[in-house]
Amino acid sequence: MAILVTGAAGFIGMHVATALLERGDSVVGLDNLNDYYDPSLKAARLARLKAHAGFRFVEADVASMPALKGVFADPAIDRVVHLAAQAGVRYSLTHPEAYIQTNIIGHFNILEACRHHRGLKHLVYASSSSVYGGNTKLPFAIEDRVDSPVSLYAATKAADELMSHCYSHLYGFASTGLRFFTVYGPWGRPDMSAYIFTRAILRGEPITVFNRGDMQRDFTYIDDIVAGVLAALDHPPARQDGVPPHRRYNLGNNRSEPLMRFIELIERATNHKAKIELADMQAGDVKETYADIEAARRDLGFVPRTSIDEGIPRFVAWFRQHHGV
Repeated sequence: MAILVTGAAGFIGMHVATALLERGDSVVGLDNLNDYYDPSLKAARLARLKAHAGFRFVEADVASMPALKGVFADPAIDRVVHLAAQAGVRYSLTHPEAYIQTNIIGHFNILEACRHHRGLKHLVYASSSSVYGGNTKLPFAIEDRVDSPVSLYAATKAADELMSHCYSHLYGFASTGLRFFTVYGPWGRPDMSAYIFTRAILRGEPITVFNRGDMQRDFTYIDDIVAGVLAALDHPPARQDGVPPHRRYNLGNNRSEPLMRFIELIERATNHKAKIELADMQAGDVKETYADIEAARRDLGFVPRTSIDEGIPRFVAWFRQHHGV
């Protein structure tokens, strides 16, 4: 049997696919290799996956139903980890159509393909801490309301959760949504803060710090996210007392860190001082995130193990090696 991983050339997708391959699973990786950020980074990730005998790659877009039908024609696929998405809050302010196309239409296509695929055991899909939007209660618990999004990106992810719940209710297949909290680590995305700050600091360029530095994030190391994804995949929910077989979980470090401390750790790891330019809060952003992970701990045995004190030096070391700095 095989596991379909969409977004396989992405940051989280590559790490999840690698972990599955290393434990002996066969993986079909799907990605459209778009140019949202440097495609050479995606190609480098993909090259690592292609070194595994159990990996097969399909270049396709989840927004194309004909392409997905071709992928799902493989009867060996029995589980799906759907990570393909248009990411980034800031990009959604200027390119909203990309989020509708990939996050709404693409997610709908995955749901449709799953409901028609015989033998499907479980769909695990990526949601985001962004769904909590303007919530002021901390930490963010899975039971909290998510009807106040402050970005289109957040709205599409909340819509994905609702659609998934509906499909599990109507058609009975198991699905699990995972709300990721600010993921960072080796092979990370160039539009994320760890990458942006490290690159600028090493080049001696200024970094822009929004809300004048008064921000906190639940920074989550990639290895902990991967462990949570695999645990969720291995524990498909069942229908209980009329409740559809659909569950949602927070995957975070369960600790909200000041942004300025995050920057200080990058300074220490690079041995360079940051040139900081303070700016006001930008549209679509939130001041603080903080994950309540009790449900994931209880149901999946999820326990984050990597603090930013450990994770940031690992990321910086990878950055130096990858870019020859």
